Amino acid sequence: MIEQIISKHTADIVNNAFCLTIESSQIQIQKTLKDFEGNLTVVVFPFVKVAKKSPEQTAQFIGERLVEMCKEVSKFNVVKGFLNLEIDSNYYLEFLEKNRKNGRFGFVSSRDTADADISSVPNPIVLEYSSPNTNKPLHLGHIRNNLLGWSVAEILKANGHIVKKVNLVNDRGIHICKSMLAWQLYGNGETPENTGIKGDHLVGKYYVKFDQILKSQISEMVANGTDKEIAEKSAPILLEAQEMLRKWEAGDEQIRSLWEMMNSWVYAGFDETYKKMGVDFDKIYYESETYILGKEIALKGLSDNHLTQRDDNSVWADLTNEGLDEKLLLRKDGTSVYMTQDLGTAKLRHDEFNAEKMIYVVGNEQNYHFDVLKVVLRKLGYVWAGSISHLSYGMVELPEGKMKSREGTVVDADDLIESMIETAKKTTEELGKIDNFESEEANELYKAIALGALKYFILKVDPVKNMLFNPNESIDFNGNTGSFIQYTHARIRSLIKRSELENLDKKSFINISILDKEKQILMLLHDFPSIVKQAGDNYSPALIANYAFDLAKEFNGFYQDIPVLKEENQDLREFRLALSKFTADVLKNALGLLGITAPERM
Repeated sequence: MIEQIISKHTADIVNNAFCLTIESSQIQIQKTLKDFEGNLTVVVFPFVKVAKKSPEQTAQFIGERLVEMCKEVSKFNVVKGFLNLEIDSNYYLEFLEKNRKNGRFGFVSSRDTADADISSVPNPIVLEYSSPNTNKPLHLGHIRNNLLGWSVAEILKANGHIVKKVNLVNDRGIHICKSMLAWQLYGNGETPENTGIKGDHLVGKYYVKFDQILKSQISEMVANGTDKEIAEKSAPILLEAQEMLRKWEAGDEQIRSLWEMMNSWVYAGFDETYKKMGVDFDKIYYESETYILGKEIALKGLSDNHLTQRDDNSVWADLTNEGLDEKLLLRKDGTSVYMTQDLGTAKLRHDEFNAEKMIYVVGNEQNYHFDVLKVVLRKLGYVWAGSISHLSYGMVELPEGKMKSREGTVVDADDLIESMIETAKKTTEELGKIDNFESEEANELYKAIALGALKYFILKVDPVKNMLFNPNESIDFNGNTGSFIQYTHARIRSLIKRSELENLDKKSFINISILDKEKQILMLLHDFPSIVKQAGDNYSPALIANYAFDLAKEFNGFYQDIPVLKEENQDLREFRLALSKFTADVLKNALGLLGITAPERM
């Protein structure tokens, strides 16, 4: 990469001239600002003192020697303490020559190989995402979680890591019992089959019903003189749900049968939604299985005096010495909490995969939870607790405000996807972009545009930030949208097809004269591997998304101003076609890391 070449030569110059011993990694290089001439800029301020020269003189000295030593640097200019370098066009033409036939350009070859000696295969990264509760359908918040988790997994794979995508289904606990109890009391035998309601939606309906009955009972108790705080803890339906949870953990056959039936409805619904979103998993864990191991871990920690038991028999971890609080691990009745099952899940995954890292994709409202999880594991003697990483992301809000599942004010994932498809269909038809499309091909295009718009809108935002989702802004063929990038890719594929040129891959373009706009595209293409690496290091699909937009925007500016098929010079025409094809290939690779389809025509 050109930055490494410049860094090495600059370090050599500085070390020899100023008697320093700096590493090339310490040289600061950045893109030259658009208002100045040059491609790359070296910051020379750190060397001014030892050089005993002004910033301008220091930059001039280094620039002159770089031009002498480095064939990749054609000329330079100095602006105060900044050394702006012009990179020779042949460097980028050689880069094009070397990489344009590589369909996986930007990706590191996977280190996972079935034929390798098992000792030479690195430990995998286990990445958990989705983690739904079986008391409600997936909603917009889950969409961000799933899309973020899937994309980060693919980006890590593109960086050569072995990745195991896992899901932990929260299929037990008081919230699940709330849906079960409400259905038992008010369901009148409703099933997905006899109502035509998707299974997860049906169960979610009764989660909302439980909350409605609970609020009604609390209001009635308060009206009859009960303190509100006491009413909130002792409302009859809540006590029934708590008793149902105790029976479930005791293995009550009737409760277990009801639980299995309603969960099977939800699993079928989840599978359908996952398929629509285009996400998948290598393994699915269930809290109903991992919580048992978690309870065993907590009880062993108690017997080893790492944990404490209170007079009511509840079990706690005292984390005050670590700057945290006391954490409940087992309730007084012996039932477990979320932390309990997370202890079991973490140990199970470590034992199964001996993971290099265990990454949890969970919203930022759980930051404290994961701080506690790591400290509790360390307290219990698990040295691998340091391999746990929480990919904390911001919440998704709507123009109307926050969503609340128990009140039924969420944006349902299935409904959102269907409405996006309808919007894509309407927009595409209005623009007349489906002429000569067969019906099935048109429907597939609507889905590709809809999912591309949704995924791009979600993933272009830095994961740590909260985001406002407005579906009406996400499908636009001219803005910073997935549709714009998809259309750019399709436009290039159409251009290549219309050229009717064969054996384009066998052409050589070294030493041809190129324009600045062409060089700018080559520079962006050159950046793709480093963007993929940065995205992997930071667990940030936003870096890929915004790179793809910048590349698409740059190409469209080139295409509007510079002839391609109408260029009379054959060498230039074929170069521009090769440049266009490479651009399309990189756009496809970038979109693929986001889970977005790159249509061949639109």
